[in-house]
Amino acid sequence: MSNGGIQYQIARLSIAEKLIALNVLVFLLDGLSTALMGHSLSTWFQLPKDFLEFIGQPWSLVTYSFFHAGFTHIFWNMIMLYFAGRIFLNLFDAKKFINVYFLGVIVGGLVFLLSYNIFPTLLNTNTALIGASAGVTAVLIFVCTYIPNQEVRVFFFNIKLWYVGAFFVLMDLIQIPYGGNIGGRLAHLGGAFLGYIYARQLFMGNDIGSGFTKLWDGITNLFKPKEKKRAPLRTVYKRNTTADGKTDYDKQAKQRKIDGILDKISKSGYESLSKEEKDFLFKAGKED
Repeated sequence: MSNGGIQYQIARLSIAEKLIALNVLVFLLDGLSTALMGHSLSTWFQLPKDFLEFIGQPWSLVTYSFFHAGFTHIFWNMIMLYFAGRIFLNLFDAKKFINVYFLGVIVGGLVFLLSYNIFPTLLNTNTALIGASAGVTAVLIFVCTYIPNQEVRVFFFNIKLWYVGAFFVLMDLIQIPYGGNIGGRLAHLGGAFLGYIYARQLFMGNDIGSGFTKLWDGITNLFKPKEKKRAPLRTVYKRNTTADGKTDYDKQAKQRKIDGILDKISKSGYESLSKEEKDFLFKAGKED
């Protein structure tokens, strides 16, 4: 497939599918790095539990979400992101999806950090946080809150979305007392909280992610090529230097032709002109 064909296929993907593709790509590169060098790339991108370590790599508050502990971890996260993303994007645009997803990632990461520094002895099983679960949970709980009575097919049954959301939240709450990935469970709940609050506020007409949208737009605009300013179109007027009627008439006819060409440019662009029209306009400009 040509580069143009690949770019076209990528452009057709939804924002959720692009995130899934990016997560899978990072997972493969991380696995390749571990196999060839015996060292995981996640070391520089995972979210550490210690505040001082975090200050040394603040980007990890977002980048931790692109790394996963194994195939099962990424598989279920991406499956949930795909289905929750499809429902979400039937309601809202890609910008709002990015808001909910990444704000869920950030809030989940902050909950993880705070939990480890407030309860260090309780949460001593994790050393760092990785995985997209907080962002995925934020998207899932958002749609479950926004359209709670919407029914979805689960195996052979139709169940309401809010049942699905309640199930995943309860699973995290139930498993916290039994240890094992407690920090990760709390991060999920942080994402769930963000998704719930975002949806409830949106019901009341408040988009709590509008500031994040402006920040994101500002970042993306830095990488966009600047458009070259087009030179303004110049209307060419001829001075009436003779009283001769025929000469006057010829000059007026010439001006009308110039005006007609300029009007054509304004409507269809310069490339719409014939070679004759381009030459005529060029010569008229030179004569002025």
